[in-house]
Amino acid sequence: MEEKVYALGERYIGAGLSEGTIVLDQVPGNALGAYLDGGSIEVHCNAQDATGDTMNDGEITVFGSTGDAAGYAMRGGAIYVRGDAGYRAGIHMKEYQEKVPVLVIGGRTGSFLGEYQAGGVIVVLGIGCEDRQPVGNFCGTGMHGGRIYLRTEHLPKDLPAQVSARKADEGDMAAAEPLIRRWAEKFGGDAGALLASTYYLLTPNTKNPYRQLYVTN
Repeated sequence: MEEKVYALGERYIGAGLSEGTIVLDQVPGNALGAYLDGGSIEVHCNAQDATGDTMNDGEITVFGSTGDAAGYAMRGGAIYVRGDAGYRAGIHMKEYQEKVPVLVIGGRTGSFLGEYQAGGVIVVLGIGCEDRQPVGNFCGTGMHGGRIYLRTEHLPKDLPAQVSARKADEGDMAAAEPLIRRWAEKFGGDAGALLASTYYLLTPNTKNPYRQLYVTN
């Protein structure tokens, strides 16, 4: 069932939703889709902070941009954003067994992308900012699990020692390709052109002792 909801800054819209679809034509407040558990949310404008906070399953689609801490502590489901994301997108993302959360950003993100990331997949397409890096400073600070894909020729120069970076090869892209195609399907992008670009893959540096501060599955 699809339901139109009056937003106008209202917080916690769709919190814990386990089924059905909510469609928003006005800007929702913070924590849109918090604890989402299988339902679907479509936002045909911008969203504010903490979109998908601790979501467990389901899908959030934002046809504009989103604020800070999108996907905070998410542990399942997927968030697709057509535009940009603010600071600390994907902070504390985690995964367990078959639960692998996904965050795909079409534009660029602010600083601290993937901070303390423990699992899941983040893809930043950087559309519209091909002449510069698609993320802010301190990308992957405290990262100890998961993957970050950056579509760019300009790898960030201030990556922390806890992060390893390399150009993604065909095998690496196997996990990202369906997510990029899904993003293009939603927002009308050219999946072929996006996939033909250069991507860098960021993963935890397993040789760095910082990882021993955390326990992950």
